[in-house]
Amino acid sequence: MKKTALITGASSGFGVEFARNFANDGHNLVLAARRTDRTNALAEELRNKHGIRVDVLGKDLSNMDEVQSVYDTLQKDKIHIDYLVNNAGFGDFGEFHEADWSKLEQMIDVNIKALVKLTYLFVNPMVKKGEGRIMNLASLAAFQPGPLLAVYFATKAFVLSFSEAITNELKGTGVTVTVLCPGPTESEFKTAANLGNSKLFRRRKIPSAKDVADYGYRKMMKGSMTVVPGLYNKFLATGYRIFPRRIVLKVVRSLQEKV
Repeated sequence: MKKTALITGASSGFGVEFARNFANDGHNLVLAARRTDRTNALAEELRNKHGIRVDVLGKDLSNMDEVQSVYDTLQKDKIHIDYLVNNAGFGDFGEFHEADWSKLEQMIDVNIKALVKLTYLFVNPMVKKGEGRIMNLASLAAFQPGPLLAVYFATKAFVLSFSEAITNELKGTGVTVTVLCPGPTESEFKTAANLGNSKLFRRRKIPSAKDVADYGYRKMMKGSMTVVPGLYNKFLATGYRIFPRRIVLKVVRSLQEKV
């Protein structure tokens, strides 16, 4: 019997690659994103290639009513979600005191509130069934404060803490939670967050969204908890917890400043 995966932010980057991973394994899909033109094109590609069911939901996940409607629609259509990938999220480069508040508020709503609400809505049916897998997208940013991306880093720290905590609570239920913490990646996030000229993306070879998604997918299916792709990123995630915070702040600021 085919299982079904719900992927948010499925119109680009990691979301597209996760969709392809699930499709390659023969799973049905529900793709939620604001940009339905891109998502519909992806859905058609995957239907034709794999013969699976792919539903597209055009939703703005900064609106909690629309987040709720994702769940309500699937309940109405009697679609059980076996895999939930909370991939939707974005950042914004710049100093906090000069930022656009409406954009910051949307970031908090998408990166935190939508992720938590979707997890809450779909984890209960998973627990009742006795199986399920959830992946929450955090970031290497989750392990330290981030000057010039202060709110984004803070949202990802929340995602990491929340995901690890509920992993412990769900032990023995058959439901696992994986929190994926990638470092800099070649994806649309770089452009959307205005990070194209940041030193962070210029100092070394950056992995593709496909590389990171493939790795995260494998770890999710194994039920791993905290996943950091790449040895260099693993070193940084550990190192940031060891060094004095004032030193970490200086290093992170230096890396994120534009060339």
